[in-house]
Amino acid sequence: MNPPPMDTIIFDLGGVLIDWNPRHLFRKLFEEEQEMEHFLEHVCTGDWNEQQDGGRPFAEAIALKTAEFPEYGPQIKAFFERWPEMLGGPIEGTVSILEQIHREKRYRLLALTNWSHETWPVAWERYGFLKYFEDILVSGKEKLKKPDPRIYHLLLERNGVRPGQALFIDDSHRNVQAARQEGIRTIHFTNPTALRTALQQFGVIH
Repeated sequence: MNPPPMDTIIFDLGGVLIDWNPRHLFRKLFEEEQEMEHFLEHVCTGDWNEQQDGGRPFAEAIALKTAEFPEYGPQIKAFFERWPEMLGGPIEGTVSILEQIHREKRYRLLALTNWSHETWPVAWERYGFLKYFEDILVSGKEKLKKPDPRIYHLLLERNGVRPGQALFIDDSHRNVQAARQEGIRTIHFTNPTALRTALQQFGVIH
């Protein structure tokens, strides 16, 4: 049997359309690159930050981490207080692709992002291209995050999309694999040029 025709493109945001990286901030707060990397690997880690993506309030997260690492108190607080400085700007090549898909109106556009509900309003106000999406599912609002299969189904069900109708783009292997297991076509994002080639192979853009 042939798969159903694809009519929906789902984008991840951070690392695909938006250059979010805590190093944009913490290079200002640490004199030594090595100490900054130690801080991000052992103190304000990716796993710790993902708990906020799953709905944990930053106030709770920062209190717990400051009690554990009091010597890094100011830097831990800065993770939330100066969070907008982690935004490096749009990833222009991907935004150009998004604009083309939006302009041609052949596909529905949805977004699925692991993002804290507390910091999401900053991104929403800053990046006009987010208005191109028919729906954006923000993990922190739903208290579900990728790669939990339920978050993919929530987005699809909310928008009346069957898994086989959708193509999902994410820079995380883990998230791409989870989507694929749910019957969604996927592209693992590495850079805008490779994404354009992959989308051409799918027939999404020419």
